[in-house]
Amino acid sequence: MTRPPTAAQRRLMEAADPVTGRLKGTEAQLAALVSRGLAFRHPRPPHDHFLTPAGHRIRETPEPVAAIEAPVAPEAGVFMARIGGEESGDAGPSRVHEVHSAWQGLLELRRMTNPDGAADRPCGWERTHLVRAAALALEAAGHRPAGAEGGGYRVRATPQPEAVAVREPDPGALRACAATLEESGWQVGEHTEPRTGVRYVLASPRRV
Repeated sequence: MTRPPTAAQRRLMEAADPVTGRLKGTEAQLAALVSRGLAFRHPRPPHDHFLTPAGHRIRETPEPVAAIEAPVAPEAGVFMARIGGEESGDAGPSRVHEVHSAWQGLLELRRMTNPDGAADRPCGWERTHLVRAAALALEAAGHRPAGAEGGGYRVRATPQPEAVAVREPDPGALRACAATLEESGWQVGEHTEPRTGVRYVLASPRRV
């Protein structure tokens, strides 16, 4: 059974890259996380350390109030894939670079955490961050997220386990979103809203 981290170790885990889980710290700090099963040392140079699936789970589990030493403000500038419906943000070269880097980091996370090292299907992190993972695949492929109003994709959670709904008012763009997700390792199917007749895509991470 994985031992719970200390408050200092938890802060180190919370500062890890939000997509890849890459950790920064002293050799002693990182070795302590490895010994608890919360991190692993990548076998290839530069031998960086990354959170294990158990480490990701603990980082995303709310900490008991008694264990919190001081409130920590959310870190500014943390990358978030656009799920659609946000206020219009930067769409210039810097955003394109951020999205590309995040997607490449996610592919590396797939290679490191899928048992067979496959990068062509989603990993455990994506299954616990369905909306963000699907949105990242779409944004990295160049699809346009919806603004506060107007066209573009919108990715939303659904009551169905391990599935997200993707809506896009343009039928051709919706089919293109479905194709991108399928190429990114998701199972997709087009459906129709019973009451409105609006078409949408239901997508879930492929396991094999």
